[in-house]
Amino acid sequence: MTKRKLVLEDGTTFIGTAFGSNQNTQGEVICNTGMSGYQEMMTNPSYFGKIAVMTYPTIGAYGVNRDDFESIMPTLNGMIVKEACAEPSNFRSEETIAAYMEKYNIPGISGIDTRKLTRHIRKKGSMRARIADEAEDVSDKSFSSLQTDEEMIQTASIAKPYIVPGRGMRIVLIDLGMSQSILHELTERGCHITVVPYDYANEAIQAYKPDGILLSNGPGNPKEARQTIQAVQTLLGKYPIFGIGLGHQIMALAYGAKTKNLHMGNYGVNFPVKSMQTDRTWITTQSRSYYVDENSITGTGLEITHRSLNDHTIEGLSHIKDNAFAVQFHPQGAPGSNESNELFDQFIKNMESYAAQNGGHTHA
Repeated sequence: MTKRKLVLEDGTTFIGTAFGSNQNTQGEVICNTGMSGYQEMMTNPSYFGKIAVMTYPTIGAYGVNRDDFESIMPTLNGMIVKEACAEPSNFRSEETIAAYMEKYNIPGISGIDTRKLTRHIRKKGSMRARIADEAEDVSDKSFSSLQTDEEMIQTASIAKPYIVPGRGMRIVLIDLGMSQSILHELTERGCHITVVPYDYANEAIQAYKPDGILLSNGPGNPKEARQTIQAVQTLLGKYPIFGIGLGHQIMALAYGAKTKNLHMGNYGVNFPVKSMQTDRTWITTQSRSYYVDENSITGTGLEITHRSLNDHTIEGLSHIKDNAFAVQFHPQGAPGSNESNELFDQFIKNMESYAAQNGGHTHA
């Protein structure tokens, strides 16, 4: 059994047993607090380039199957667990998590005290790390080869537009690293969806004559998505807009607000969020390292609709004049609860209302 090590940016080292691929890797190390959902996490582009520490002790108990992917290829750089289950028990299981990770060159380390590692990250904050062979000297190596945030968004997005046909509302979905479950929610509501890259020109977006614009989730620093922010600024007030995750942050930036880095990112399926409008609380799925600075929304026309019950940061925004709203969490769930997927219904109603006020569909 090969011994491998996780070396954090501050020099702290954890040694465990290799599983999955034996290649070396590096990336930002984050903690995922979900008890399940590891397959969706590995294939969620919001996790692009991350090394995930799983706080639940046993990972892989129900194996891997072809139905729960959030993208065609996994985007995770590495995984750290207390125990990797070698004999999954589930009627849908097609292979072990170790076999899947080996197939796609994702290295993992098991046997690490993940509680100690999580406490360290909570104290010191999210940081970069390496997975390497136990005997390898990595003390003199830098992280200069890591992709920039803009490159992450570019890689997580698509190269060319494509259409998911439907007979309902016409939506242009700007793919910043989209989870496929967003498409599932929209197609269930009969929408006609045109998915476009993150850097698609606003003139080309408007040429599709959409009823609404959806800004997807994705990885990286929202400030680096400059082309997307510029395009969205030209669309504000012209179309109903709905932002999710990174899309929430980009909508806020387009209105003139600012974003900041969290001390420790929110990654998992158990984050409580309160609606300021209905006084309801949802348990939400999140994957973020940034948040919208509340002090910066003054004068933007944005108002807070949802707030985190953990750290009280902004979880949702809407514009007092424009038909635009966004949430930091993932209303599509996958993994986690989808009890907040009614926000997709709200988006449909917003588009219908906007179309009625403008004499029919905006593309008519």
